[in-house]
Amino acid sequence: MAPHRIAVMASCYNRKQTTLRFLQSLTVQPAFANNETDVYLLDDGSTDGTAAAIAEKFPFVKVVPGSGALFWAGGMRTVWQHARAQKDYDLFLLCNDDVVLFENALGDLVAQYERVNKTGVILVGSTLSEQSGKLSYGGFILRKPGHCKYDPVLPDEQELVRCHLGNGNILMVDRATVQKIGIFTEAYTHYFADFDYTLRASQSGIDILVPPGYYGYCEDDHGNKWLPGSIPLKERIRYLYSPKGMAFSEHLLYIKKHFPGDYFSEWSKLWLQTLFPIVWDTFKRGDDAY
Repeated sequence: MAPHRIAVMASCYNRKQTTLRFLQSLTVQPAFANNETDVYLLDDGSTDGTAAAIAEKFPFVKVVPGSGALFWAGGMRTVWQHARAQKDYDLFLLCNDDVVLFENALGDLVAQYERVNKTGVILVGSTLSEQSGKLSYGGFILRKPGHCKYDPVLPDEQELVRCHLGNGNILMVDRATVQKIGIFTEAYTHYFADFDYTLRASQSGIDILVPPGYYGYCEDDHGNKWLPGSIPLKERIRYLYSPKGMAFSEHLLYIKKHFPGDYFSEWSKLWLQTLFPIVWDTFKRGDDAY
């Protein structure tokens, strides 16, 4: 098939070596040169010399300056808006800047997209933990329709697997999808934007697919979503409302939008985790599916 016009997009803040490692893993791939590939990187006010290092080592990367307060969802939304305004791309590839792409990951994703042979498709690339060798990010299947418990999808060795939602660590979105549902909503600051987007796409009849195999390394750095009881209550409540903490308001917005029947239970869970974390750790942690 003819080369595709591809926009690769990422957002970064003060982790220069990590970002450079990602760019190196991307730009050495054959498919990078074999397609019309542009790279857009949102630098959200880094003070560690990230922008200067990129200009020196990867001068073709288009660095988009951020406000310094965009966080992940805001950064990805901003860089996506910028990329769309530059060119009519066929494919958009969203990546975390802490991903290290496997050899020919870009080419394999493009090949899987062509294999689907339709428009209106999102591919959720699975990643491995370099430390454990286990799945770290990828697609998810709802345990029960209308409820916010979901389980990770292990990629098949050969076939594409349908899922309901997915992480944005390696996410390929085609032009038809963007024309139909747009890009990330402005409702989310840091978390939930990728889950919200893939759920909206799924509900709009767009295929969300996990392609075969793995496409890169990326460590799951989320850890617990709540603070332990050893932390003072005032700090735990501050963390409850923090965009990079439990993001209370945006969490409940996400639940109300996609899983309204779970609103009260999620509201209760967030407060229980905050006020009585030892109770949650003891009795409920095993049921925390996402």
